[in-house]
Amino acid sequence: MWKSRRTMASPQLPEGLRIYAVGDIHGRADLLKQLFSRVDEDLKRHPIAETIHIFLGDYIDRGQNSAAVLDLVIERARTHRMSCLKGNHEVFLSEFLENPGVFKHWARNGGLPTLASYGLTPTIDADPKEQAKLSASLCNAIPKGHSQFLAGLKLSFTCGDFFFVHAGVRPGTPLSSQREDDLLWIREDFLLHDEPFEKIIVHGHTPVLEPDVRNNRINIDTGAYATGRLTCLKLERDSIEFV
Repeated sequence: MWKSRRTMASPQLPEGLRIYAVGDIHGRADLLKQLFSRVDEDLKRHPIAETIHIFLGDYIDRGQNSAAVLDLVIERARTHRMSCLKGNHEVFLSEFLENPGVFKHWARNGGLPTLASYGLTPTIDADPKEQAKLSASLCNAIPKGHSQFLAGLKLSFTCGDFFFVHAGVRPGTPLSSQREDDLLWIREDFLLHDEPFEKIIVHGHTPVLEPDVRNNRINIDTGAYATGRLTCLKLERDSIEFV
């Protein structure tokens, strides 16, 4: 278990509730299995009335086992309360299914391993005819359960004094009025903003070497696909820890 960390006492969750928030997985099914084991052990040692698993998106791409990651998350949802958010890499996949012409852009951003995880063997220089064939083949290869899961992903989740989202939020815009594009893609304008938001923003999207806990946001994307470190943030009342 990673060493616990605690910040200011002001942001809180309701009494009797614990949140386990998971950063960008990016196809690392092996790390997700290990994380679930750590969470289960934590729940055994420290039971609580109610828990919520929150995933911040980017389940797929870059790592080698995207399809297996979706299997694991879907299976976990059968026995645990969860809120699964959309990441920008899920957008890449859905766009490719609708418009095969985005293939090369997706491939440059880690899409080839995702295709391979569904049994497809593309090359990055596929011509338009091959791209269209790949798109159709992927549509047929994705299980119905995966398609339903991807279609049901939310853009954000709010609980207590925390707002969970994939990339971040647009400073100066109310949380209730954020644009989807910012929630999924924003970087510098959000990351360089030092003033408080309406709530503490828990996000991923921009990899950091260590979880980054600040007075207005918490970044839990620790680049799992490259570093082998998949971060799980544990929130309970005014406690901020990492499992």
